[in-house]
Amino acid sequence: MYNEDEIRTIEEVGAISYRAVQMARGMVRPGVRLIDVAEKVEGFVRQSGFGLAFPLNLSINSEAAHYTPSMDDVREFSESDVVKVDFGAERDGFLGDCAACVDLSGSHGNLVEGVEAALGDALSMVRPGVTTGELGRAIARAIESNGGKPIRNLGGHGIGKHDLHSEPFVPNYDDGSGDALEEGMTVAIEPFATDGKGLVTDGDSCEIYQYIGPAQTRQPAARQVLGEVSKRYGNEPFAVRWLSGGAQSRFSLYAAILELVRAGALEPHPTLIETGNGSVAQAEATVIVESDGCRLLTK
Repeated sequence: MYNEDEIRTIEEVGAISYRAVQMARGMVRPGVRLIDVAEKVEGFVRQSGFGLAFPLNLSINSEAAHYTPSMDDVREFSESDVVKVDFGAERDGFLGDCAACVDLSGSHGNLVEGVEAALGDALSMVRPGVTTGELGRAIARAIESNGGKPIRNLGGHGIGKHDLHSEPFVPNYDDGSGDALEEGMTVAIEPFATDGKGLVTDGDSCEIYQYIGPAQTRQPAARQVLGEVSKRYGNEPFAVRWLSGGAQSRFSLYAAILELVRAGALEPHPTLIETGNGSVAQAEATVIVESDGCRLLTK
């Protein structure tokens, strides 16, 4: 259980995370560059006195999650895009996590409505003793009633101190799990819907990594990157573009990261792609489980 000071910090982190997602949501328009949204919103959180739980995710269409702009990204939003905005702030190891969806195409309202309804239905059920399978059943029912498919290998999750994805896992369908919510848990409910096959797989691009631990490396550039990420970002995921301020060239930076992945020092988080190339919608909110329900943090 958290003490009063920790609860206050968790609520502040949740509130700034929500404000940041809403800021990004308002900036998602055709012709706007993804990198401009990411830099402004991440800068807003830092200037507000918080750290970043993870880089701003701006995943488009069949990209379900984990797309964040590269340091030289020229990509722009278009009128045909379904955009997922996923982000969270950090303070003293406490992490926020929330998401919203923007349908610029105007053609996937059923998917957006499905995940929003699923999120609302699941939140109304949260209390001690409710199982994750029961939450998944409600999520799937809302998504399917709006004509979509739940993504079966994505879902919500517990959040611990310096641990963005802890137990329990909250599926987007009834997987038969009897894992029960407990009072005091911090949980992110995270429905994903698609008009594709309902599964995601790793894509070819990767701009998000996470420090795992020390490793022996030969390249001076790799040692420099390892020292920077271990000192500045710790266990929280980081974007490659956050490291672009040094003297290294783009080639040497990515070569250093590849060596660190091979050495087991960094874990990659590649963009997740819907296997049927379907469009994907997402909604997410974080709560603390309380004795008679839950306290919404990302508001």
